[in-house]
Amino acid sequence: MNAEAPDASYAPENPGRIVLLTASHRVAPGLLSWPAWQTLHTADRVLCADPDQPQLPYLREAGVRVEHATPSADELVADCAGGRTVVVLVGGEGDSRLTDGLARLGGSGRVAMPDLELLPGSYDLPGARLLDLVQVMDRIRRECPWTSRKTHRGLAKYAIEEAYELVEAIEDGDRDELREELGDVLLQVVFHARIAEEDPEEPFAIDDVAGGLVEKLIHRHPHVFGDESAETPEDVRAHWLRTKAIEKQRTSVTEGVPLGQPGLALAAKLGSRVRTAGLTVPLPTGDTIGYDLLALAVRAEANGTDPEAALRAAARAYRDAILAAEGGAG
Repeated sequence: MNAEAPDASYAPENPGRIVLLTASHRVAPGLLSWPAWQTLHTADRVLCADPDQPQLPYLREAGVRVEHATPSADELVADCAGGRTVVVLVGGEGDSRLTDGLARLGGSGRVAMPDLELLPGSYDLPGARLLDLVQVMDRIRRECPWTSRKTHRGLAKYAIEEAYELVEAIEDGDRDELREELGDVLLQVVFHARIAEEDPEEPFAIDDVAGGLVEKLIHRHPHVFGDESAETPEDVRAHWLRTKAIEKQRTSVTEGVPLGQPGLALAAKLGSRVRTAGLTVPLPTGDTIGYDLLALAVRAEANGTDPEAALRAAARAYRDAILAAEGGAG
């Protein structure tokens, strides 16, 4: 008889159950699902190859006996004979060595395989990968010769560059580029927040940045989180402007308008502030192209057109025409 052929006479009546229990490292240790706790308490054996597995202290405190062991697939199957349940704690990405071994053993037909179950003990919530980003940024800041020396001022130009590249990806409609450029902009936020932690007088961290933003969003959306009502986008904008006016209590409509932004965007922003405040401020006049552009930008903003975006679109069309002319000339 072929030695590799399955022999049902050697198969136990109840081959048992193997449970591969995973837990996300992005969730606090000990916060496991109820099915996970039930399985752990009723298992015949609980095994873990990593003596530093973060869950171990909490499992032992809960009365779960965990053995430090690295069984092979054959040993694990044999240990389940007679209907026993064996739980193996594995990392968040699983244990490919063990799962590959179990797959080969099951495919060989030599033994009756136990039931195999992958049981997630905890799940990542939306945004969980941001925790990884903070950890990676922290390590890079400590260990990278270039990153560890950067300052807010030294990084400022990169924030501008990444913002422009994001706008370009949006205008191109390239989804892959959009995802990548959003990541680059996010990197600037996390990088600056990590540098800010080191300030000896006024330190703050990424949690302070996120916390302040959450408070601002809630406060400026009373129609979502409060008792106000807003039926149209115009209602929402009115709420937003009223709330900002109370928060900022500016002495001039020009406060908070960054003068370093592109000229058309600056002109449109000033025009918007004047219009929203209900002021009548005549546009300066003169026989220069600057005053003409200022008037065009203010008029465009009043008509609901972003002059900066409009000029970029026109420039892109001009670029395409140039390329076409170059191609024809060739």
